[in-house]
Amino acid sequence: MSSAPEHLTAQLTQIKELSGLSVRALARQAGLSSSSLSRYMTGRLVPPWEAVVALCRVVARDPRPLRAVWVEASKAGAAPSPRRNDLPADLADFTGRETEAALIEELLRTTGAVAIDGMAGVGKTSLSVHVAHRLAPSFPDGGLYLDLHGFTPGQEPLEPSAALGRLLGALGVAHPPSDTVERAALWRSELSRRRALVLLDNAVDAEHVRPLLPGAGKSAVLVTSRNRLVSLDGVPPVSLEALPPADAASLFGRAAGVDLAEEEAVAQVLRQCGGLPLALRMAGARLRHRPGWTVAVLAERLRDSASRFDSVFGMSLQQLDAVQRRVFRLLGVLPGADFDAAVAGALADMTPDRVNAVLEELVDAHLIQEPSPGRYRLHDLIRRYAADIAADEEPQADAAVHRVLRHYLAQATTYDRTLPLPHRKEGDPAKAMAWFDTEYANLIACFDAAVRLGADEVVAELPPAMRVWFFRHRGTDDQIRLLEAAAAAAGRLGRDQQRASLLVDLGFARAAAGRLTEALAAYELAEQFDVHDDELAGALALRTGFVRRDLGDFEAAQAKFRLARLLFEKTGHRSGRSQALAFDGWVTLHLGRHSEAAELAHASLALADGPARITGLVTLGVALAPDNPAESLRALHEALELAEAQHNKAWCHNYLGVALRVMGSLDEALEHHRQAFELLEPLAEAQLEIDFLPAYAETCRAAGRFDEALALHERTIELARKLGRPHNETLAREAYQVIVGGVPARDDGTDPRFRS
Repeated sequence: MSSAPEHLTAQLTQIKELSGLSVRALARQAGLSSSSLSRYMTGRLVPPWEAVVALCRVVARDPRPLRAVWVEASKAGAAPSPRRNDLPADLADFTGRETEAALIEELLRTTGAVAIDGMAGVGKTSLSVHVAHRLAPSFPDGGLYLDLHGFTPGQEPLEPSAALGRLLGALGVAHPPSDTVERAALWRSELSRRRALVLLDNAVDAEHVRPLLPGAGKSAVLVTSRNRLVSLDGVPPVSLEALPPADAASLFGRAAGVDLAEEEAVAQVLRQCGGLPLALRMAGARLRHRPGWTVAVLAERLRDSASRFDSVFGMSLQQLDAVQRRVFRLLGVLPGADFDAAVAGALADMTPDRVNAVLEELVDAHLIQEPSPGRYRLHDLIRRYAADIAADEEPQADAAVHRVLRHYLAQATTYDRTLPLPHRKEGDPAKAMAWFDTEYANLIACFDAAVRLGADEVVAELPPAMRVWFFRHRGTDDQIRLLEAAAAAAGRLGRDQQRASLLVDLGFARAAAGRLTEALAAYELAEQFDVHDDELAGALALRTGFVRRDLGDFEAAQAKFRLARLLFEKTGHRSGRSQALAFDGWVTLHLGRHSEAAELAHASLALADGPARITGLVTLGVALAPDNPAESLRALHEALELAEAQHNKAWCHNYLGVALRVMGSLDEALEHHRQAFELLEPLAEAQLEIDFLPAYAETCRAAGRFDEALALHERTIELARKLGRPHNETLAREAYQVIVGGVPARDDGTDPRFRS
C-alpha cells in the first residue's frame, strides 16, 4: 500500500480517537455502515469524500485540510475496473424526444439520477437506452442494464435483494452478502469508485428501486416505471406523453418506408395509434408489408378494431401465416426475459431453419425485438397480448413450455460438463460460463415454471446441472431456494440417493451464505438416508466437518474429516483423501498439536497435485513457523504460486501474515494481511473475512497498532452475529478485552484468542 492511503488511514484513526466512540457508534453517528468504516480505518478501501466529511462533522473538525490527502489516496487506490456494457442496442429509427432527452442528460449531469415515467408503450425504455448510448463517453466504466420486471406478464417483479445480487455480479462480486441492507451498502461502495451509468428498467414503485440507487460518487442512474416515482428523494421525475403529431408522423413514415402524402389518412392512423412509438412502428411495418395498400386503406382497417392495441397488434398479426401466428402466441407463455432461436424452436417444435425464418418475419412486423444479434424479446404489452391469445387458442401451451424446460435442462447439463473441475479436461469452459451468464435469468424462470407445472423431474435435475456454475456463485438466495425445492421434488419422486445429494449441495450453499446451523440441519437430514455411494458419503462427511470447524467444534470436525478419509480410501478417490488429510491437519493445528498437523499436511501433499496442494501447504507453513521459518515460508510461497482464484490468493497472503508475525517480521506480516483484504474486498466473501480478521487483528496488536486491532475485532463481532458463529464472537470479545486490559498473549500461534 502506498504512503498516501496510509496517511489517510492515520487521519481517520485520529478522528476515531477524538470522538471517543467505538467503530460501531462512530459509524452510526456519521451515517455509515460499521463494516464500511472498518474497511476505511484499516486501509482496505478508500472512502468516498462524503464519508470523510461525515466523519469530520462528528468531531466538529474542518474536512478541507484532508482534501489533498484524500485525493492522493484515491489516486493510489484500486485500479479501475474493466468497462462493462449491458445496454440493449439503440433503435436505428429513434425519433423525436429531443426536449426530454436534453432534460434527462442535464439532470444526470447535475443530480446523477432521473426517473422516467409514462404509460405502457410510450417509449420509456427506448428513450433511456438512447440517452445512455449518447452519454456513453461520459461514463468510462460502462453501462449496466437490469430489467426489474415490474409489469412483465407471467413474471414476478425482481426483488431488491435478487436485483442487487445481479448488479453486484455484473461488477465482479461473486459472493455478495446475504443481507439486503449489506448488499445495498456494498453496491453503493462499488459504484463510488466507478463512473458508470445504471439503467433500472420497469420498476414497480419507489420502494422497488430505492435500495438499488447509487450513493456518493460519479455514477448515475436512470429508472423507468409506469408509475410516477414522486417519493424517490433526489431522483427528479421526467414524465413522457405520447409523441406530438409531427414526430409521430415522422416515425410512422420511417417505419412504413413510404412518402406520407395522404395527410388526412395519416392523421387518422396517428390518432388510432395514440402517438405511442410501439404502435406506430407496428402500423408502419404493416403498411410496408402491403405495397398495394395506401395509408387510407390502413386507416380504414385500423378503424374496424375495437381498441387501439387490438387494432395495431391484431393487424400486425393478420399479416402472418398460420405457422407464424402459432409461434407468436406461444411466445406469450415462454418463461424468461429473452430467448434465442433454439429456445423458440423447442417451444414450437420446429427445425432451426423454419424457426429462424419465422423469427425474421416477427421482427419485421415489430411483434418481437432483436436487441442484440440472435437474442429476442417481446415488449410487455405484446407479451400480454400473445398470452391472452394463447389462453384462447393454444390448448397445448403447457406441452410447449414442457419442451422448453427439457431443452434448457439438456443445455445446462451439457454445458455443466464442460466447466472446469480437476477431473474434466474436455470442452470449452469459457463458452459454457458465457452461456450460463446469458441464460441465468431464464434458467431461474424455467425452474419456477417447472415448480408451477409440477414438473418434478426438471425441478430435481436442473440445480445439479448448474452445480459447477453455482459453485462460483455459491450461497446465493436463488441457489438455496432452488436446492430446497429440488430436494423436496426428489423426495416426491422417491429418489433417496438424489435427495441426499441435493441436501449435501443445499448444506454447502447455506454454509457459503453464513447460515451454519441451517447447513448442519441439511447435512443431518442427508445422513438419515441410506447412502450407498461412498463418494457421496465422503463428501457429506467432509462438508459436515467444514461446518463443525466454522462453529468452533474442532474435535467433531476432526472426526468427520477422518471418516471422510476412510470413505475416500474405499473408493480410491485420491483428491478426496488429500482434502480430508489437509483439513484434518488444519483443525489439528488449531487444537495446538503442531507436529501432528505437519505430519497430516505431508501425507496430504503426497497425494495432491497442482492447486489441490494449497490447503496442505498452508497448514504445513503455519505449523512449521515457530521452529522452521525457512521451510515454513517455502511452503507458503509455493501455495501462493499455485493459487489461481482470488480467494485462494487472499487465503495464502493471510497465512503468510500469520507465519511472519510468529517469526517476528511484523511489517512484512502486515503487508501480507493488507494484500489479503485487498484481494478479498471485491469478492464480498464474509466467510473468509471472518476467518482472516482475528489473524490480522493479532498482527496489528503485536505491532502496537491497538486501535486498528480493536476495529478489526469489532468487525469480527459484527460479522459473527450476522453469520451465526458464536465461537468467533466469543474469541473476538476475549481478544478485545486482552487489548483493552493489557493482558499478555502468547504469540506462537497457539493462543485460541488469536487463532490463525
